[in-house]
Amino acid sequence: MSKHKLFASLFAVGAVLAACAAPPSPAPQAPQPPAAEPTQAAPAAPAQPSGDEPKVAGVDRRFDGVTLRAAFIGGGQYEKMYESIKDWEAATGAKVEIVYKGDGFEIDKKLKTDFAAGTGDYDVVWDHTSFFSQYIPFLEPLENYFTQEELKDFSQAILKSATRDGHLWLIPRHADISVVHYRTDLYGNEQYKAEFKAKYGYDLAPPETWKQFFDHAEFFTGKEPGLLGTNFAGKEEALSGRFYEILVANGGKMLDENFKPAFNSEAGVKTAQFFRELYARKLVPADMTSLLWDGVANNFCQGNIAVHNEWFGWYSYFQDPKNCKVAGKFDLIRQPVGEGGIRSGWAGAHAFSIPASSKNKEAAAALIKFLTSEKIMYEEAKLGFLPVRDSVWARLIADAAKSDNPLDKKRLEIAQTAIANDFFAPPLIAEWIPLTNILTPKLQAIMLGDLDAKQGLDEAAAEVEKMLAEAGYYNR
Repeated sequence: MSKHKLFASLFAVGAVLAACAAPPSPAPQAPQPPAAEPTQAAPAAPAQPSGDEPKVAGVDRRFDGVTLRAAFIGGGQYEKMYESIKDWEAATGAKVEIVYKGDGFEIDKKLKTDFAAGTGDYDVVWDHTSFFSQYIPFLEPLENYFTQEELKDFSQAILKSATRDGHLWLIPRHADISVVHYRTDLYGNEQYKAEFKAKYGYDLAPPETWKQFFDHAEFFTGKEPGLLGTNFAGKEEALSGRFYEILVANGGKMLDENFKPAFNSEAGVKTAQFFRELYARKLVPADMTSLLWDGVANNFCQGNIAVHNEWFGWYSYFQDPKNCKVAGKFDLIRQPVGEGGIRSGWAGAHAFSIPASSKNKEAAAALIKFLTSEKIMYEEAKLGFLPVRDSVWARLIADAAKSDNPLDKKRLEIAQTAIANDFFAPPLIAEWIPLTNILTPKLQAIMLGDLDAKQGLDEAAAEVEKMLAEAGYYNR
């Protein structure tokens, strides 16, 4: 088997975003070395809003009698988009049956299992820039279903990252990057400021470094009833992803230029120990190893967390005073800098793909055009998700200029800066999720004190190297 290609681990993204064991699959074509982590990209000038109402797409053809079977990501803010499907059904005569919904990791497992067994009777499926490499043998290339005119409004950087072996495999829905959310009622408390300065020797301000982030988590834990310093999603790829972004910030790498595991370096040990100390000192929830995105977001929403790494897409949820105690009581800042002088910026894009086995590909493409149209993307972007169309980004900026809440505009400015300067994705290899399936249990064991940090990472590195060797990465 030929050596696999390690896709560039970064997206160069402009102002628009201008930016979860896999079945056996063929080796990617044209191997190339991994890209440096991370790079910077100058932001592009955003498009100007047209002044017209945002447009829909994919409704110019009838598909009477067609029923599309879909597998989508679900939960939280993701659900709102699906309410619009009835409008597409009314316009086209087709029906959409969502036969499966789950979080990103659940749906990833479901798709891999069904694809491998040949039981994936789907027409449209969720996809992601971090995951799609493992699905390629089972996907339909999309370039024959979308014209250049239809694609020109999308982030060309993301479309490029979704293109492999000369084929376009996914159409992006929205993208996201993490950002620090911190409680302004806590950080602005004068008594806390004085106590913090006396204990740590520097002023209490939003954390610029991961060392400060740890200090803040330690300081705020127990300051108010039920208050913990921070929390992280502590299982699946979510934990490995957070480890990865802090590892990079600390000057480390997940894989070296020869595809050998490099996460068991000194930087890796320091990063793993960071999570261990948070857990050992009870600065995070006791059930952290069972939490995923909805759980950690709810903890922050209920006022139980002082400072928190979160995706932009939860913004409107956190700002809803009917559901969240922190509404109007938090602010945002870019991810902290690590010991390597690098700012964290783990990111990616959610998307849609068409399985090669679909018997309704034209209708499936029309549904994707509708769900990623300017109108639907704009409606989803107003929930807090970062759009992947220039036109939608421009509308958001125009809206923010009229808002009475300064954070509405500030978050877009932070997003633009983070996307242009901090954005990096995991290694886009088919084995990324299998890699995290090896690494995450070791990280959990380190957190719980069952394994020493160096021992746990060494064990994970040995298993990952064996897996990549069996996949042909080291054959010349």
